[in-house]
Amino acid sequence: MFEFMKATLTILTLGGAALLAGCGASSVATNTDAAILTTTNQTMNDKSDKITKPDAEWKKELNPEQYRVLREKGTEQAFTGEYWNTKDQGVYRCAGCGAILFVSDTKFDSGCGWPSFYAPKDSKVVAEAADNSHLMKRTEVLCSKCGGHLGHVFDDGPKPTGLRYCINSASLKFEGKPGEKK
Repeated sequence: MFEFMKATLTILTLGGAALLAGCGASSVATNTDAAILTTTNQTMNDKSDKITKPDAEWKKELNPEQYRVLREKGTEQAFTGEYWNTKDQGVYRCAGCGAILFVSDTKFDSGCGWPSFYAPKDSKVVAEAADNSHLMKRTEVLCSKCGGHLGHVFDDGPKPTGLRYCINSASLKFEGKPGEKK
């Protein structure tokens, strides 16, 4: 009986760690990524376009899941978000501030259960930061305009960038092209 309980606890612990990992652990540290980090960090430091609000205001404007993800750096459960399987044409905006972050032309099915893109609309719309939480080394992706947590970027994506921006649906608002189904 003790061995069964020990094995069950081990499985639960490993499963919980995998769930917390989100799309997985990865170190994104190529020369291209260093250039992107430099560019996006400069954008984050440009205060003229940056939106800052008190938490009380964010709580009024965002639904509870959006607040948890964007402001508290939460992660939605895989395969449950609104946009993980969306194939419609359009743009993905930040749910916090409305900035256009990604376009559907760069979205691909990575199989991880979160919307995945191989590139942002341009390097200035997202910022990156080191994330060493949950005993992993990852690169966090943030909205450059409002600082909202979007997800993480990994170095296992398709060409042309080799990157996979693994983004929470709760941090996005999809805007379809006119005439496209929603």
